[in-house]
Amino acid sequence: MNSMTHPDDKLKQLGIAIEEKTTFHPAVALGVITGNLLYLSGSTPSDPRWKGRVGDALTVDQGYEAAKDCAINQIAAAKSVLGDLGRIKRVVKVLGMVNAAPGFTDSPAVVHGASELYFAVFGDKGIHARSAVGVQALPNDVAVEIETIFEIT
Repeated sequence: MNSMTHPDDKLKQLGIAIEEKTTFHPAVALGVITGNLLYLSGSTPSDPRWKGRVGDALTVDQGYEAAKDCAINQIAAAKSVLGDLGRIKRVVKVLGMVNAAPGFTDSPAVVHGASELYFAVFGDKGIHARSAVGVQALPNDVAVEIETIFEIT
């Protein structure tokens, strides 16, 4: 991505529309800014198709799409907190939690859905450190939950 391409323009090019987000609980922030970092609360998929355990109810490819959906929601949350996605200097760290069937070991392939979306939207500034873990359960039986830390201006 050249430095002149605003993330909003890149989202539009990708055919992605984002909506303002609000917190799900009064004691939990959508995101917290400390210094030059924005820590976001986790996002789950908006699409109701992405329910169930990956490796059982869902395939790796479906999990990938669920992770991409989560990343879109993380970008929407960042915009809701920051007001302008142009304030994002880089994606620093991603934590991907996959609702994994027993014995499922391909969580990284699922979380690539989020990582590759960040790269598509932010270019080299979207390359990040990452953890991708399988978990026994996630809220409302969603397939994936993603947390992101952004460096901001």
